[in-house]
Amino acid sequence: MAEVAPVGAGGSPHPRTPEPDGTLRIRGGVGGIRFQFEELLAGAAALDGLVLQLQAIEVEAEAVRVALFPYQGSSYTSGSNAIIAVGESGRDVGRVREQLQRIGNDVRASHREYEFAESHAAIRLRVGMGMPVLATGPNPLDLGLRGVTEGAVRDLTRILELMMGLPPAAANLAGAIVGPTDVGVVLRAIVAAPALSFLRPRPIAVGRGETATKSMDLSAAGMLRELDHLGATSEGEIEVVQVDRDGEKAWVVLIPGTQPGNPPGGSNPLDEAGIAEALGYNSTETSKAIRQALLEAGAAAGETVVAVGHSQGGIHAMNLSQDKAFLADYDLKFVVTAGSPVGGITPQAGIGSLHLEHEQDWVPGADGKANQDTKDRVTVTMTNPVSLAPGEEPGIGPAHRLSRYEEGAKLVQLSSDPSLAASTAALGGILGAGGAAKVTRFKLTRETPPAPRAGR
Repeated sequence: MAEVAPVGAGGSPHPRTPEPDGTLRIRGGVGGIRFQFEELLAGAAALDGLVLQLQAIEVEAEAVRVALFPYQGSSYTSGSNAIIAVGESGRDVGRVREQLQRIGNDVRASHREYEFAESHAAIRLRVGMGMPVLATGPNPLDLGLRGVTEGAVRDLTRILELMMGLPPAAANLAGAIVGPTDVGVVLRAIVAAPALSFLRPRPIAVGRGETATKSMDLSAAGMLRELDHLGATSEGEIEVVQVDRDGEKAWVVLIPGTQPGNPPGGSNPLDEAGIAEALGYNSTETSKAIRQALLEAGAAAGETVVAVGHSQGGIHAMNLSQDKAFLADYDLKFVVTAGSPVGGITPQAGIGSLHLEHEQDWVPGADGKANQDTKDRVTVTMTNPVSLAPGEEPGIGPAHRLSRYEEGAKLVQLSSDPSLAASTAALGGILGAGGAAKVTRFKLTRETPPAPRAGR
């Protein structure tokens, strides 16, 4: 836990924001603000128990002191000394009790201040006072493309109202009523249009491909490297990796990012229409396909699974963490995402996750929500400068490339930050360092859309 003010320092204990580790900004995990507060509140509750014990000792000491009064005359000097000693001991216990009560009260006061600050910030965002793109500062773009995108998407309703000429006060009021933009609702409204029905989720068939045994690095960086190779050499395919460790099987699912379709909504479920399914429909069809792929690969019910995804693939991977049907079949232990907008996904308790983002990659902010700060959820934002190599295609931005996130994952692995060290240890405890693994590719094929009805 981060260092807090020592007892007697004159201030309430306040958790501290994790310090940057080189070019990495860390949020969440065992060094995160929220978990520090959870620890402090647990400590305050433990102090309450000690206070009650000390109160009982005070009462008992006073009873002993009073019981000594009748014997004071037998030996006045020794009797008086005994009465004084017991009384002073009781008062010492009382002083310790009062100090512990003060510490507990300070911790709770600090927590109340934190909750107030969080609530105040949420209210400001709700009324549209936190939009980076409309902020009044020396340079709002210092937030990076990721932060600007998150703010713009979150406050899209208010931005449109201002663009249409609605007075700022009225736009603020409307924003407070409507709240932050729900990307899922927007996407479902878009694909509901008859002309865009081809973008709606459709069933996905799973075809088993080749299986090979090869040596694999099962660190986050190693799995992202394998995922990069998968995306570059296939279309509409995922990989299921079988890891045998200490006589038990564990499984890794690798899901590539968006593979543009021509046109979108075709047979490849990882095309642009897959983004609508991931953000608007919680990856319903893709999750079913992943379950089927695991079953065909030989994964038994209840066995351990780790999911890894880039961009759109990261959304599908994270959606598994809240999919009741998937979690009923398999024990999802950990999720790794790279450049994925997953702030609106709340995993089931106990599932660990590591989210790699870059401040100049706009994609992780595309859902308008920041990742939650919890003990099991660590978000790493890379801040190193990025640029295109000679002849390199820009794509949707140089910071979004999976190779850049692999570099960030290597830095995470070397970091001594408590949150990153714990996250790396958790993943290593599930999969081990690596070695021979059986890798199977599965081809995912989206069902052909129904033919339009006559007369339409």
